[in-house]
Amino acid sequence: MKTKLTFSKISLFLILVLFAATVPQAAFGQAASKPKADAQQGYSNEQLNSKLMGREMPYRVILPIDDKGSKARYPVLYLLHGLSGHFSNWTDKTKLVEYASRHKFIIVTPEGADGWYSDSVSVPNDKYESYIIKELIPEIERKYRAIPDREHRIIGGLSMGGYGSLKFGLKYPEMFSLIGSFSGALGAAGWTEKNAGPIAKSLDSVFGPDEGSDARKANDVFKLAGELTPDQVKTLPYIYISCGTEDFLIKNNRDFLGILNEKKVPHEYREHPGIHDWIFWDDQVREFLDLADRRLSK
Repeated sequence: MKTKLTFSKISLFLILVLFAATVPQAAFGQAASKPKADAQQGYSNEQLNSKLMGREMPYRVILPIDDKGSKARYPVLYLLHGLSGHFSNWTDKTKLVEYASRHKFIIVTPEGADGWYSDSVSVPNDKYESYIIKELIPEIERKYRAIPDREHRIIGGLSMGGYGSLKFGLKYPEMFSLIGSFSGALGAAGWTEKNAGPIAKSLDSVFGPDEGSDARKANDVFKLAGELTPDQVKTLPYIYISCGTEDFLIKNNRDFLGILNEKKVPHEYREHPGIHDWIFWDDQVREFLDLADRRLSK
């Protein structure tokens, strides 16, 4: 199944370029903020010496507010940032620390750079998919009092991170019980610099410039969802998708919704007034935390 674009290839990316020029933090993601201090802000800055990436990889962790002496273990929620963003964005640009205080989750915000949470075909040490699945998640479950099973492992993200979280859920359904995409850039695997302009250059670096490359096919969420069998559908995590009604990616998300409905994939889909910005994502991360609580309490 060929990935669908939001409008026409030209009009979508014209909107993207104009949007990026006028609101820099909102084009597929956000500009990085200067990192805040550390645990006194409600989170800690950590690093993992990654063999796959060949470098130190930063991430942030928000821990639940514990009763003194508690030995309780907790679910883990991974939140992925967007294009042009960094691991610090979720805590710097939303009220995530405040929202987290109402729940009992370990929350991890990984660094994804502009790697589309995929293993690059052109940069040997940019293996963002393998890093998160094979190194970061095991590290978190060794280092913190995490409940190390599928039912207590959740992943979500915005824009590029929404694409990443959906891809992880479709490719590794045995690892996650709930996945969330907010304003997801779900058509990413079909966008190239040739058909979509300079803003898609990072995708060519990750997947190669050929629209029909094996790497693009293997990471195309439309293709992955479209080829699901009824038995595979039964193994999937619960899917949460949201998008602003004025977001330039709204049609892209509605097209993906059509596949979920066709395949009878359990999901929740929401549209709210809003654009591709932090006002929408702040609201959605709060909603996603509440949803995660409700599902874990069942």
